[in-house]
Amino acid sequence: MDVTSYLQTIEDTIANGKYKDHWHSLSEYEVPAWYKKAKFGIFIHWGVYAVPAFKNEWYPRNMYIQGSDEYKHHIETYGDHKDFGYKDFIPMFKAENFNADEWAELFRQAGAKYVMPVAEHHDGFQMYRSELSHFNAYEMGPKRDVLAEMKAAFEERGMTFCVSSHRAEHWFFLSHGKEFESDIKEPLTRGDFYWPSMPEPDHHDLYGSPPSQEYLEDWLVRCCELVDEYQPRVFYFDWWIQTAAFKPYLKKFAAYYYNKAVEWGIEVAINYKHEAFHFGTAVPDVERGQFAALKPYFWQTDTAVAKNSWSYTAGNDYKTSVEIIRDLVDIVSKNGSLLLNVGPHADGTIPEEDKEILLEIGDWLKLNGDAIYDTTFWRTFGEGPTLVEEGQFTDGKTKAFTSEDIRFTVKGSRLYAIVLVYPENGVVKIKALREKSHDFQGIIKDISILGFDEQPVWERTEEALIIKTKQVQSAAPVVFSLNID
Repeated sequence: MDVTSYLQTIEDTIANGKYKDHWHSLSEYEVPAWYKKAKFGIFIHWGVYAVPAFKNEWYPRNMYIQGSDEYKHHIETYGDHKDFGYKDFIPMFKAENFNADEWAELFRQAGAKYVMPVAEHHDGFQMYRSELSHFNAYEMGPKRDVLAEMKAAFEERGMTFCVSSHRAEHWFFLSHGKEFESDIKEPLTRGDFYWPSMPEPDHHDLYGSPPSQEYLEDWLVRCCELVDEYQPRVFYFDWWIQTAAFKPYLKKFAAYYYNKAVEWGIEVAINYKHEAFHFGTAVPDVERGQFAALKPYFWQTDTAVAKNSWSYTAGNDYKTSVEIIRDLVDIVSKNGSLLLNVGPHADGTIPEEDKEILLEIGDWLKLNGDAIYDTTFWRTFGEGPTLVEEGQFTDGKTKAFTSEDIRFTVKGSRLYAIVLVYPENGVVKIKALREKSHDFQGIIKDISILGFDEQPVWERTEEALIIKTKQVQSAAPVVFSLNID
């Protein structure tokens, strides 16, 4: 690919399009209606790092850090780094049992409305056919355009296709291999797998160790190639793009992507973390965390079925499906969406533990999806004593929700009250819906229970809306559907 020509195409598209590469123009962007209605998506971390399947998806970086667990494991298992480096895992990444249709059917049964494979992680291996580097899944490893196969399978089943790029961090991700005798050696040039392997900066320094213009242009063109070839409806960015050097290129990418979406007649979104994009120009994402209260803007949580890793590893510490369902309810009640990650084996099969969790979530959504999909937030997200810790990387501990923790969503004339932990005595008290409540003074015509035939007995007092059931039992959240007049 002629990078110079592609860069000119990007400039021409911006010049001739509605969106320009400055925040004022990009602030005219609106979040797609389909995205705000979807509520639940699947993230997929699958790549060369699934071959060693040790610790987590940062193996390619950490295996070159002398003294680390990954460094020791690598020498004991594969030998010296100069003889067997990260690139030597590529021929072992065969994806011989990968079947996009099987994945798509599983995700459909899980209730996902959108699916987001990682197109390129920090390691720099592209999971798609590319003209920018030979180190991609079409030319090496699987020797298949697995991203294109996924797109076709997901869209065939009505799920929206999205992608993520974690390319920015590749600037430094493999650089520790230059600190001792390994297979990472100069000279490295654009298109090489290990290029550029520059010294690792302070991850939170917004101004230091900026990437070169050549690298930033390469990053931009890689992103735009993904847009042009796969037309994803959401384009997710990981961290480090919030640094000052990336800002001009982020604006160019957003303007290009939004203009191409207009040209194609589709609605798209960008996910970002920290303050990479100006507020209102894209959709904020909270990694492994949530917000404590309702937000007036749409947002997303991305987290994984495993607490310790995004990719498959031999010792993944899994969450329970009930734990994830409660988080889904909490997130949706606060005007958010949940993007839940699974990590397939290197051969392309999805671990049984991941499958079980997804199918259990799907079983719950089959009965209770009316309270999740196509809903919006109410005047308060909920009530109860349990405080949800706010911010990223806060989901390592299971939240101790109680039967008093209730969340609300709305669709048409229906107000859904979702009890996160159903009480054994079958008595639910909803304080926000009491007589003379500041939150609600309307008329409740009737109440039903999603997934159960029992008709509850209920009354409104000055203390609470009191709902009583005799037969309802569930480890997962229980949904009351209130017909409001």
